[in-house]
Amino acid sequence: IAGIYAVGYAGSLIAVNEAWYKNYPKSSFQTFNDAGEWLQMDKVGHAWTAYNASQATTSMWQWAGLPHKKAVLVGSATGFTYLTVIELLDAHSAEWGWSWADMGANLFGSGLYAAQEIGWGEQKIRFKFSAHKKSYNSLLAPRADKLFGASLPERILKDYNGQTYWASFNLKSFFTESNLPPWLNVAVGYGADGLWGGFENKAFDERGNLIFDGTHIPRHRQWYLSPDIDLTKIKSNKKWVRTVLFAFNVLKVPAPALRYSNGKFTMQALYF
Repeated sequence: IAGIYAVGYAGSLIAVNEAWYKNYPKSSFQTFNDAGEWLQMDKVGHAWTAYNASQATTSMWQWAGLPHKKAVLVGSATGFTYLTVIELLDAHSAEWGWSWADMGANLFGSGLYAAQEIGWGEQKIRFKFSAHKKSYNSLLAPRADKLFGASLPERILKDYNGQTYWASFNLKSFFTESNLPPWLNVAVGYGADGLWGGFENKAFDERGNLIFDGTHIPRHRQWYLSPDIDLTKIKSNKKWVRTVLFAFNVLKVPAPALRYSNGKFTMQALYF
C-alpha cells in the first residue's frame, strides 16, 4: 500500500504540474496572501481535496491492516501532506506563493474527515463536488481559453464559474429513529459566477498594460439546496460495486436544485 501510494502520489503531482504549473515561470520560495481571491472558491476546493484524499488514504491503510483509529490518523496526515506538497509548488511559482489560507483550508478538510470518523464512527456530512463546462460568448471565449484552458479536464479544474462544492448531510444518520431511507441526503452547495480574475476582473501583461477589462461583469456568490444520495449507503454483495460507489461518492448526484444568487431564488430542473 505504501508503494502504491507513493506511485500514485508522484504521478498525480506530475499531472498537476503539467496541467497547472509548467507554463508559468519559477521563483525562489515566496509567500502570497490570497485569502480574498476567487470569492474563496479555491479555498473550498483545497478543503474538498484534503477531505477526500484523507478518506481515500484511510481506506487504503485500513485495508492494509491498520486499526481503524490509527488508519484515520495516518490517512488524514497523508492526505494533508499531499496538499502541502502542492502548496510547495505554489511557493516556487512566480505567479503564486505559499498561502497560509490554503494551508488552513487543507487542515479543515482533513480535520473534517478525521473528526467525524473518530467522533461518530461515520461520515454524517460528506464533502462533495460537481462541475460543468460553461459556454461563453465570442468576446469572453478567448479569455476563458487562456485563463481556464480549452479542454474539458482543464475547465473542470480551473474554471471556478462552473464548479460547486457541497456539504451533503445524511438524514438517517441525524434522525436515527425515522423511516427515512439510509441513502437519502440533503446537500447545501456553494459556487460563484462572474470570476475572471483572482481579486478583480482585470488582467495586465508583464509591462503593466491592461489586456482584459471585465469590470462590467458582476462577481457574486451562489448558494444551492438539493437532494443527494450517499452512494456508500447502497447495499451490494459485490465488492467491486461497493468500490465503484465509494469512488463516485466524492461527486454530487445530479438533481433539481434551488439556487440563491444576487438576492434572487431560481429553480434548476437538473443541476450538476
